[in-house]
Amino acid sequence: MEIDLNADLGEGAGSDEELLALVSSANIACGWHAGDAKTMQQCVRWALDHGVAIGAHPSFPDRENFGRSTMHLPPEEITANVLYQIGALAAIVKAEGGVLSHVKPHGQLYNQAVKEPQLAQAIVEAVRRFDPGLKFFGLAGSGMIEAARRAGLTPVEEVFADRGYMPDGSLVPRSQPGALIDDEEQSLAQTMSLVRDHSVRAIDGTQVSVNAQSVCLHGDGAHALAFARRIRERLTNEGIAIRPR
Repeated sequence: MEIDLNADLGEGAGSDEELLALVSSANIACGWHAGDAKTMQQCVRWALDHGVAIGAHPSFPDRENFGRSTMHLPPEEITANVLYQIGALAAIVKAEGGVLSHVKPHGQLYNQAVKEPQLAQAIVEAVRRFDPGLKFFGLAGSGMIEAARRAGLTPVEEVFADRGYMPDGSLVPRSQPGALIDDEEQSLAQTMSLVRDHSVRAIDGTQVSVNAQSVCLHGDGAHALAFARRIRERLTNEGIAIRPR
Protein backbone atom coordinates (compact mmCIF):
# COMPACT_ATOMS: atom_id res chain seq x y z
CA MET A 1 0.00 0.00 0.00
CA GLU A 2 1.17 3.53 -0.76
CA ILE A 3 -0.16 7.07 -0.39
CA ASP A 4 0.67 10.51 -1.70
CA LEU A 5 1.35 13.28 0.82
CA ASN A 6 0.66 16.84 -0.31
CA ALA A 7 1.11 20.27 1.25
CA ASP A 8 -0.12 23.76 0.38
CA LEU A 9 2.94 25.99 0.09
CA GLY A 10 3.92 29.57 -0.69
CA GLU A 11 1.40 30.90 1.83
CA GLY A 12 3.82 32.58 4.21
CA ALA A 13 4.00 29.86 6.85
CA GLY A 14 7.79 29.82 6.89
CA SER A 15 8.24 26.03 6.79
CA ASP A 16 7.95 25.37 3.06
CA GLU A 17 11.47 24.05 2.49
CA GLU A 18 11.26 21.70 5.46
CA LEU A 19 7.83 20.39 4.41
CA LEU A 20 9.17 19.60 0.95
CA ALA A 21 11.47 17.02 2.54
CA LEU A 22 8.36 15.19 3.85
CA VAL A 23 5.79 15.33 1.03
CA SER A 24 5.54 13.94 -2.48
CA SER A 25 3.32 16.67 -3.96
CA ALA A 26 3.33 20.45 -3.46
CA ASN A 27 0.46 22.85 -4.19
CA ILE A 28 1.94 26.32 -4.68
CA ALA A 29 -0.15 29.45 -4.11
CA CYS A 30 -0.45 31.51 -7.28
CA GLY A 31 -0.65 34.98 -5.73
CA TRP A 32 -4.41 35.44 -5.46
CA HIS A 33 -4.84 34.33 -1.86
CA ALA A 34 -1.17 34.32 -0.85
CA GLY A 35 2.33 34.46 -2.26
CA ASP A 36 3.90 36.41 -5.09
CA ALA A 37 6.17 35.77 -8.07
CA LYS A 38 9.35 35.54 -6.02
CA THR A 39 7.77 33.19 -3.48
CA MET A 40 6.44 31.01 -6.27
CA GLN A 41 9.88 30.85 -7.85
CA GLN A 42 11.57 29.91 -4.58
CA CYS A 43 9.02 27.19 -3.82
CA VAL A 44 9.43 25.76 -7.31
CA ARG A 45 13.21 25.65 -6.88
CA TRP A 46 12.91 23.90 -3.53
CA ALA A 47 10.39 21.43 -4.93
CA LEU A 48 12.70 20.59 -7.81
CA ASP A 49 15.61 20.14 -5.41
CA HIS A 50 13.56 17.61 -3.43
CA GLY A 51 12.03 15.88 -6.46
CA VAL A 52 8.48 16.80 -5.40
CA ALA A 53 5.60 16.96 -7.89
CA ILE A 54 4.61 20.59 -8.46
CA GLY A 55 1.00 21.74 -8.62
CA ALA A 56 -0.83 25.04 -8.96
CA HIS A 57 -3.05 26.15 -6.05
CA PRO A 58 -5.50 28.68 -7.56
CA SER A 59 -7.96 30.68 -5.49
CA PHE A 60 -10.82 33.11 -5.65
CA PRO A 61 -9.54 36.72 -6.01
CA ASP A 62 -9.61 37.17 -2.24
CA ARG A 63 -6.20 37.99 -0.85
CA GLU A 64 -7.69 40.03 2.00
CA ASN A 65 -9.38 36.95 3.45
CA PHE A 66 -6.86 34.28 2.38
CA GLY A 67 -9.25 32.94 -0.24
CA ARG A 68 -11.85 31.93 2.33
CA SER A 69 -14.70 34.25 1.30
CA THR A 70 -17.75 32.83 -0.45
CA MET A 71 -18.03 34.19 -4.00
CA HIS A 72 -20.50 33.64 -6.80
CA LEU A 73 -18.84 34.49 -10.10
CA PRO A 74 -19.88 33.60 -13.67
CA PRO A 75 -18.44 30.27 -14.87
CA GLU A 76 -16.56 32.00 -17.69
CA GLU A 77 -14.86 34.27 -15.17
CA ILE A 78 -13.92 31.33 -12.94
CA THR A 79 -12.38 29.50 -15.88
CA ALA A 80 -10.40 32.58 -16.92
CA ASN A 81 -9.25 33.21 -13.34
CA VAL A 82 -8.02 29.64 -12.89
CA LEU A 83 -6.30 29.67 -16.29
CA TYR A 84 -4.51 32.89 -15.35
CA GLN A 85 -3.16 31.43 -12.13
CA ILE A 86 -2.12 28.09 -13.62
CA GLY A 87 -0.35 29.92 -16.40
CA ALA A 88 1.59 32.11 -14.00
CA LEU A 89 2.97 29.18 -12.04
CA ALA A 90 3.53 27.04 -15.13
CA ALA A 91 5.71 29.78 -16.65
CA ILE A 92 7.94 29.78 -13.57
CA VAL A 93 8.08 25.98 -13.47
CA LYS A 94 9.10 25.85 -17.13
CA ALA A 95 11.74 28.56 -16.67
CA GLU A 96 13.25 26.56 -13.79
CA GLY A 97 13.41 23.39 -15.87
CA GLY A 98 10.48 21.60 -14.28
CA VAL A 99 7.10 20.27 -15.37
CA LEU A 100 3.74 21.19 -13.85
CA SER A 101 2.07 18.05 -12.52
CA HIS A 102 -1.34 18.95 -11.12
CA VAL A 103 -3.87 21.55 -9.98
CA LYS A 104 -5.60 21.77 -6.60
CA PRO A 105 -8.10 24.57 -5.88
CA HIS A 106 -7.66 26.51 -2.64
CA GLY A 107 -9.95 27.44 0.22
CA GLN A 108 -13.47 28.47 -0.55
CA LEU A 109 -13.03 27.85 -4.26
CA TYR A 110 -12.37 24.22 -3.32
CA ASN A 111 -15.16 23.98 -0.74
CA GLN A 112 -17.83 25.57 -2.90
CA ALA A 113 -16.88 23.36 -5.83
CA VAL A 114 -17.64 20.33 -3.66
CA LYS A 115 -21.26 21.50 -3.46
CA GLU A 116 -21.69 23.47 -6.70
CA PRO A 117 -21.47 21.38 -9.91
CA GLN A 118 -21.32 24.43 -12.17
CA LEU A 119 -18.34 25.81 -10.27
CA ALA A 120 -16.55 22.46 -10.33
CA GLN A 121 -17.13 22.26 -14.07
CA ALA A 122 -15.71 25.75 -14.61
CA ILE A 123 -12.54 24.87 -12.67
CA VAL A 124 -11.87 21.56 -14.44
CA GLU A 125 -12.57 23.22 -17.79
CA ALA A 126 -9.70 25.62 -17.13
CA VAL A 127 -7.40 22.69 -16.31
CA ARG A 128 -8.53 20.77 -19.40
CA ARG A 129 -7.96 23.75 -21.68
CA PHE A 130 -4.52 24.42 -20.26
CA ASP A 131 -3.28 20.82 -20.30
CA PRO A 132 -5.54 17.74 -20.16
CA GLY A 133 -2.54 15.75 -18.96
CA LEU A 134 -2.54 17.55 -15.60
CA LYS A 135 -3.85 15.69 -12.57
CA PHE A 136 -6.67 17.27 -10.59
CA PHE A 137 -6.71 17.15 -6.79
CA GLY A 138 -10.15 17.30 -5.18
CA LEU A 139 -12.03 16.13 -2.10
CA ALA A 140 -12.42 12.35 -2.12
CA GLY A 141 -15.83 11.24 -3.31
CA SER A 142 -17.01 14.74 -4.16
CA GLY A 143 -18.53 16.26 -7.26
CA MET A 144 -15.15 17.76 -8.13
CA ILE A 145 -13.77 14.28 -8.70
CA GLU A 146 -16.67 13.36 -10.97
CA ALA A 147 -16.34 16.64 -12.89
CA ALA A 148 -12.64 15.92 -13.45
CA ARG A 149 -13.41 12.45 -14.76
CA ARG A 150 -16.05 13.79 -17.15
CA ALA A 151 -13.53 16.32 -18.45
CA GLY A 152 -11.06 13.54 -19.20
CA LEU A 153 -8.66 14.54 -16.43
CA THR A 154 -6.95 12.20 -13.97
CA PRO A 155 -8.46 12.90 -10.54
CA VAL A 156 -6.57 12.44 -7.28
CA GLU A 157 -8.91 11.92 -4.32
CA GLU A 158 -7.71 13.96 -1.35
CA VAL A 159 -8.36 13.50 2.37
CA PHE A 160 -7.48 15.60 5.41
CA ALA A 161 -5.73 14.56 8.60
CA ASP A 162 -6.80 17.57 10.66
CA ARG A 163 -10.27 18.44 9.37
CA GLY A 164 -13.62 17.23 10.61
CA TYR A 165 -15.98 15.47 8.20
CA MET A 166 -19.72 15.82 7.66
CA PRO A 167 -21.90 12.72 7.17
CA ASP A 168 -21.99 13.38 3.41
CA GLY A 169 -18.19 13.23 3.19
CA SER A 170 -17.68 16.98 2.89
CA LEU A 171 -15.51 18.94 5.32
CA VAL A 172 -17.04 20.64 8.35
CA PRO A 173 -17.17 24.38 7.50
CA ARG A 174 -14.53 26.40 9.35
CA SER A 175 -17.32 28.49 10.90
CA GLN A 176 -18.69 25.45 12.75
CA PRO A 177 -17.41 23.53 15.80
CA GLY A 178 -15.40 20.46 14.88
CA ALA A 179 -13.96 21.93 11.69
CA LEU A 180 -10.37 21.66 12.89
CA ILE A 181 -8.87 18.75 14.83
CA ASP A 182 -6.33 20.15 17.27
CA ASP A 183 -5.53 16.91 19.08
CA GLU A 184 -2.56 15.29 17.32
CA GLU A 185 -3.40 11.76 18.43
CA GLN A 186 -6.91 12.14 17.06
CA SER A 187 -5.52 13.43 13.77
CA LEU A 188 -3.06 10.56 13.54
CA ALA A 189 -5.83 8.06 14.22
CA GLN A 190 -8.02 9.70 11.58
CA THR A 191 -5.17 9.58 9.06
CA MET A 192 -4.67 5.87 9.58
CA SER A 193 -8.40 5.21 9.29
CA LEU A 194 -8.57 7.21 6.06
CA VAL A 195 -5.54 5.60 4.46
CA ARG A 196 -5.68 2.02 5.76
CA ASP A 197 -9.43 1.51 6.18
CA HIS A 198 -10.73 4.00 3.58
CA SER A 199 -13.16 5.26 6.19
CA VAL A 200 -13.59 8.28 8.45
CA ARG A 201 -15.86 9.00 11.42
CA ALA A 202 -18.07 12.02 10.75
CA ILE A 203 -18.96 14.54 13.47
CA ASP A 204 -22.28 12.76 14.08
CA GLY A 205 -20.49 9.46 14.70
CA THR A 206 -21.32 7.77 11.41
CA GLN A 207 -18.61 6.07 9.35
CA VAL A 208 -18.10 7.50 5.88
CA SER A 209 -16.36 5.53 3.13
CA VAL A 210 -13.58 7.41 1.29
CA ASN A 211 -11.06 6.59 -1.41
CA ALA A 212 -7.89 8.15 -0.02
CA GLN A 213 -5.23 8.73 -2.66
CA SER A 214 -3.51 11.78 -1.16
CA VAL A 215 -3.35 13.19 2.37
CA CYS A 216 -3.12 16.98 2.80
CA LEU A 217 -0.62 18.12 5.42
CA HIS A 218 -1.34 21.72 6.34
CA GLY A 219 1.76 23.83 6.86
CA ASP A 220 0.27 26.95 8.43
CA GLY A 221 -0.11 25.95 12.09
CA ALA A 222 2.30 26.54 14.95
CA HIS A 223 3.21 22.84 15.16
CA ALA A 224 2.46 21.90 11.55
CA LEU A 225 5.95 20.80 10.62
CA ALA A 226 6.41 18.58 13.67
CA PHE A 227 2.98 17.05 13.08
CA ALA A 228 3.77 16.41 9.41
CA ARG A 229 6.85 14.49 10.53
CA ARG A 230 4.70 12.43 12.92
CA ILE A 231 2.22 11.56 10.18
CA ARG A 232 4.94 10.45 7.79
CA GLU A 233 6.62 8.41 10.52
CA ARG A 234 3.35 6.73 11.54
CA LEU A 235 2.52 5.80 7.94
CA THR A 236 5.99 4.38 7.40
CA ASN A 237 5.87 2.40 10.63
CA GLU A 238 2.53 0.93 9.59
CA GLY A 239 4.05 -0.28 6.32
CA ILE A 240 2.39 2.34 4.13
CA ALA A 241 4.84 3.67 1.56
CA ILE A 242 4.93 7.31 0.49
CA ARG A 243 4.23 7.42 -3.23
CA PRO A 244 7.44 7.95 -5.22
CA ARG A 245 7.95 11.59 -6.15
